Amino acid sequence: MSWLSIVGIGEDGLAGLGDAAKSAIAEAEIVFGGARHLSLAAPAITGTTQAWLSPFSASVEAVLAQRDRKVCVLASGDPFHFGVGATLVRSIDASQMAVYPHPSSFSLAAARLGWPLQDLVSLSLHGRPIDLLRPHLHPGARILALISDQHGPAAIAALLTQAGFGISIVSVLEALGGPAEMVRSQVAMGFALEDVDPLNICAISVVALPDARVLPLTPGLDDALFEHDGQITKRAVRALTLSALAPRRGEMLWDIGAGSGSIAIEWMLADPSLRAIAIEADAERAARIARNAANFGVPNLAITIGSAPAALAGLDAPHAIFIGGGGSDPGVLDAAIAALRLGGRLVANAVTLELEALLLARYATLGGSLTRIAIANADAIGSMTGWRAAMPITQWVWSKP
Repeated sequence: MSWLSIVGIGEDGLAGLGDAAKSAIAEAEIVFGGARHLSLAAPAITGTTQAWLSPFSASVEAVLAQRDRKVCVLASGDPFHFGVGATLVRSIDASQMAVYPHPSSFSLAAARLGWPLQDLVSLSLHGRPIDLLRPHLHPGARILALISDQHGPAAIAALLTQAGFGISIVSVLEALGGPAEMVRSQVAMGFALEDVDPLNICAISVVALPDARVLPLTPGLDDALFEHDGQITKRAVRALTLSALAPRRGEMLWDIGAGSGSIAIEWMLADPSLRAIAIEADAERAARIARNAANFGVPNLAITIGSAPAALAGLDAPHAIFIGGGGSDPGVLDAAIAALRLGGRLVANAVTLELEALLLARYATLGGSLTRIAIANADAIGSMTGWRAAMPITQWVWSKP
């Protein structure tokens, strides 16, 4: 039986709700919501009201504490599209809820602009870094980005300009569905809108300048896109390594001896659900990894400063592990094998004879696959051109039974 009703409400207030949603509000003994939502629904509320608490986890506990009463939660638009419903369902079974969605800001924005929702990128940047936009900046892309306040549109325009997309069109859709609704558009590099309503969503029509930082969708990104000091898994080897790591939805990677963070970053770019921890002993390199992560739009990459194996203690258990630099200490390989989840993948790339010897020994006892990677690039030899070989790499790939 449903003790909890979740009602999506828009700027048009009760006028935009059906009879069932209005009844859910009127019959509730206690109504939770933001101050704006409670004000919009006030004429229908007959019970007590409770504004959201900070931190929001306290509000979830407050809702749970009322489960022996009829409770209504007011939400913005569609409660299960970047909304409060997605949070509450982690603690409350869906069978105990009656949900009454309202058109989301994304739906309203798409309707105003004539943009088919199925062709768009929809992002919530509410309380999240706007760097998350970066992987989606491709010529011709259309993006709807829900942001936190009136300062968000200018920050987005600045990011677009810095990344080489300054002639993109940024439309700010304010107070959608209400009497103060407004839609204004400007070119990113000349963005100067003032008095932006805090309740807004940004629509971006992406146009790339010749120097734009476009991140290709395949693994093996150009080395020049990364800030590095030479400690980087090179492009072709990185593509082969990501293929061997075989990322799957929701998984965690350890990148041991991360260097520039290129493996962890490309792992996270493969899908928004993927997580990674970059383990790096050098503090300067760790700072560089953080900058790279932001510039590639994966600012949530976790970074642990320290030397393996000691630095591995207490980290979330990985589904996959990559060992590049710093793997010649036998303790690193032992710790990695022990920490790996059952069914997880371990990929180790050896350039030195010392690490190669360790990998050969593990291949002999544990199996897996062993691959020799030898790559040569065309280079000038005087006035002519010849092949210049890179250092060969021995790659061991193993899955934990």
